Amino acid sequence: MVAVERGAALNTLAAYRRDLDDAGQFLAGEGTTLAGASTAALRDYLADLDRRGFAPASRSRRLSALRQFYRFLYVEKHRADDPTTPIEGARRARALPKIMSEDEAGRLLDRAEEEAGDASLEPTALARARRLHALVELLYATGLRVSELVALPRSVLRARGGAIIVRGKGGKERMVPIGERARDAMAAFAEAARAARSAHGGAEPTWLFPALSESGHMTRQAFARDLKELAARAGLSPTKISPHVLRHAFASHLLQNGADLRAVQELLGHSDISTTQIYTHVLEERLVRLVTDHHPLSELAED
Repeated sequence: MVAVERGAALNTLAAYRRDLDDAGQFLAGEGTTLAGASTAALRDYLADLDRRGFAPASRSRRLSALRQFYRFLYVEKHRADDPTTPIEGARRARALPKIMSEDEAGRLLDRAEEEAGDASLEPTALARARRLHALVELLYATGLRVSELVALPRSVLRARGGAIIVRGKGGKERMVPIGERARDAMAAFAEAARAARSAHGGAEPTWLFPALSESGHMTRQAFARDLKELAARAGLSPTKISPHVLRHAFASHLLQNGADLRAVQELLGHSDISTTQIYTHVLEERLVRLVTDHHPLSELAED
């Protein structure tokens, strides 16, 4: 149902499967089954997660998977009740996203551009450097999810009008504008990739960022690893940098420079504005600066 009716991504399905498998293993040890578990048994499972050191966010995600599973059983009349109804979720404060400063983002991009411009590299190494530059430029220019970024089709190179079509969560498509720097980085990578294929042979790929993986394109994990190594070479802490941090930087820097929250929601591909509202702290800081810099009482206070 989650796959067919909601169009959930493979990563989402895998996460649900892991969560339900873990719950099923615990319940089997308690002498019951996942399908037949009582509210008390599920509370025991959540308490066990707490004892195992799971954070409130992780426990909430496990409970969410269970709620959807039992709601499905109830709707399809496989159970006469939903045992998760009386269970309250773990209370947690919503964490602020980790972000980079504009200066840090600039240093990362400049380092990637410098390495991509090293003409002394042999064809394969040059293609690899230009691939990383294109990935970083695209991610910071668009705020794509990393799964959307690495799975871009090669056809985006033919995009006109400075925008590309991205297929996001649930198979939903959205138009995402890209800047000149990102377009130039994509073109430079495509040229280097063609030269590398000519040197070693190989057919034209389906994906923009092809790789010898099960999917046929670069994996999220490989890009995350390369990004951290680039951060270290740029003099940034690798522990603070990830593809998701760059996505947050895209959104935060847009808002800091006057973008509308609804526009950022559309660009990020959030179906619910509440998801985008984790960035309201950026708006609050901007409003404080606005009043401090422009309100006449602030000028009087300075005098």
